[in-house]
Amino acid sequence: MAKPRTPAGRARRADERLAEEYPGTAKDLCELDHRDAFELLTATILSAQSTDVRVNMVTPHLFARYPTPEDLARAEPLEVEELIRSTGFYKNKTKSIIGMAAAVVERHGGEVPTAMADLVELPGVGRKTANVVRSVALGLPGLPVDTHVLRLSHRLGLTAETDPVKVERELNPMVPADERGRFSLRVILHGRRVCFARRPACSECVLADFCPSAGIGG
Repeated sequence: MAKPRTPAGRARRADERLAEEYPGTAKDLCELDHRDAFELLTATILSAQSTDVRVNMVTPHLFARYPTPEDLARAEPLEVEELIRSTGFYKNKTKSIIGMAAAVVERHGGEVPTAMADLVELPGVGRKTANVVRSVALGLPGLPVDTHVLRLSHRLGLTAETDPVKVERELNPMVPADERGRFSLRVILHGRRVCFARRPACSECVLADFCPSAGIGG
């Protein structure tokens, strides 16, 4: 099979290969445990500078204590800090998730909004977090760009941009709207399991035959 010559061609080939490697729905591919959009939104805020494994250890206790946005909005900050302390930056994260919950209650009647413009106005929520919630919990188009998506997009020659928002805008037209979330999540999984930051395992990579960086290293 001929190598794709354009960034869009490489994105399509990568999407096809990674879909075979990491099958499933967006919810299947997301490694943050959650039951609804509120829980995923909270967990994604907590995942900043932390790991999904660590967040998944914390959220069952957090959501048992504060199961709804209304409950979390009324929470005592010191109690929340103790529950999420191990995720790091717990004071800022406490302020963000309580503020997010209060905004969801006050502005949106206790329901996590669906529009990007509304999501990014919530405390602690940027485009990446909003795209995670849209694509995984709400079934809407969204392409989260994290460090793994940035790294693999550069290695695959999909973009030369370094700003996550610009990368998202370049990648969006390369992937069907309803596939963007799954594409991003598969790229993230591949970055975690194969295309490591320091020593990518090119010999084990299903993209190596057309990746411009294969065999080059970091």
